[in-house]
Amino acid sequence: MASTTLADDPIVLAAVLRFAREGFDAPLRGIAADAGVSAALIMKRFGSKDGLRQAADEFVRAWIRRAKDEHADAAATGQLLTALAQSEEHATLVVYVFHAILDGDAIGRDFVEGMIDDAERAASSAVERGELTPSRDERARARYLTLSSVGAFLLSLLLRPADDGGDLASVSRRLVDESSLPMLELYTEGFLTSRDALDGRLGRAS
Repeated sequence: MASTTLADDPIVLAAVLRFAREGFDAPLRGIAADAGVSAALIMKRFGSKDGLRQAADEFVRAWIRRAKDEHADAAATGQLLTALAQSEEHATLVVYVFHAILDGDAIGRDFVEGMIDDAERAASSAVERGELTPSRDERARARYLTLSSVGAFLLSLLLRPADDGGDLASVSRRLVDESSLPMLELYTEGFLTSRDALDGRLGRAS
């Protein structure tokens, strides 16, 4: 849960927490009850539920910037999502962003694009250090790896939410435990025994 020091407005914080729990169809009355105010006051302050949602998105964008600063090492190595998911303070942020991704909202797209940027920079540095094999298209590789990571996490959360108590940190730990061996095996030892598929793809692109 986010610390109240991160929010200037208790109504906005209540909206963020409620949207994270229930999605963006969460009733305005529920948000008002959480904030200890009336729904009429929220309408007066923000004009509409959409206005409140915009304020919540602005708060979450600022939260993302702060979280990336606090987890700079994880962001630099492409592990931001895992780090945030295992942080009690930032778990709500991750769920909010996932709702935004599922709804196709800009804040979800921007978060993923930021992860892709971080992954590309991290990979380029690792290539320079000799730790990674260079790619023919570093941006495309970073995008594929990021989307695979986000997709795996989101599906784990949707398909098996009740395991280990159902909290986000347990889902993250479960995914790491289940995926680390096959992922490292795939990345280190490869998967295909011949170059035929790759050569065919490169041939079509030329």
